[in-house]
Amino acid sequence: MYMKILVVGGTGHAGTYLVPMLLKEGHEVYVGSRGNTRCRVPEGFSGAKYITLDTKGGQDLSFLKDYAFDTVVDFPGTAYKLWEVLKDSIGHLVACGSLWMLGNPKIVPTPEVTQDRVPFEGYAERYDEILKMKSESGKFGAVFTAIMPPNFAGPGKIPLDPMGGRSVENQKKLMRGEELILPEGPEALIGPCDASDIASLFDLAINNREASGGEIFNVGSEYALTISEFVRVYARIYKTDIPIRRVSWESYVKDVNPSIGAWWHFYAHMCPDISKAKNKLGYRPRFTPEEAIERAVAWMRDEGML
Repeated sequence: MYMKILVVGGTGHAGTYLVPMLLKEGHEVYVGSRGNTRCRVPEGFSGAKYITLDTKGGQDLSFLKDYAFDTVVDFPGTAYKLWEVLKDSIGHLVACGSLWMLGNPKIVPTPEVTQDRVPFEGYAERYDEILKMKSESGKFGAVFTAIMPPNFAGPGKIPLDPMGGRSVENQKKLMRGEELILPEGPEALIGPCDASDIASLFDLAINNREASGGEIFNVGSEYALTISEFVRVYARIYKTDIPIRRVSWESYVKDVNPSIGAWWHFYAHMCPDISKAKNKLGYRPRFTPEEAIERAVAWMRDEGML
């Protein structure tokens, strides 16, 4: 079915995969962005139309009603602003959340159920908004869907590294085989997922509104990696040995990696249960975590970063 679709953040990582998918299917696609440089522009993107849009600022969004969009997709985390303005004039709002929003997992693989209060206030607020939009789905006209990705990987973005960051310098340290410090104790699971696979679930949700409306879906690879295997994947990619030194959690958090945004990767599992997306929408990831990381590193090389 033909639809008029707005993709907010369509020039970001997953958006640059989703927009060509939608165009290829024959939809009329508008890309809403602040006009920043795109991280990746695949072939087939040229059919999109553009709207200069700053959903994170104070821009009045009511003008979007005039476009009469069938579906609006939000990647930047501003879905609630769009929902408040458009819930009575569009058919479907699809929001990008994060698996971290569910909190420190008590179940692995982790289903789309609240586990604990997430320790990141911005995520906690957005998750509350997601639950509110889910509770209002269909009451004002529009239905609501949220998709919760794990770690984004694949071409177009520097991948997560075993230091909990996404920097070129950390990748170069891995490439040189420098010693890596990790915390002692049980290992958390890391779940890199290729951005093209993440985009594919958005595509399925958009094109299957009846099945996706009023739902929260995890997206991810078929499995996750232990931290040690995560390091070994990089060692194989860079054809080197990466020695690991273990320190106590107290020392790791205090002296090695004090930012919770970094060390949380090694504390809380990121292994989504994707059975709901498979059963309801037919989701099937194409890439393994290893392939997603390797594709990201290959992209960095192609871009002259390494």
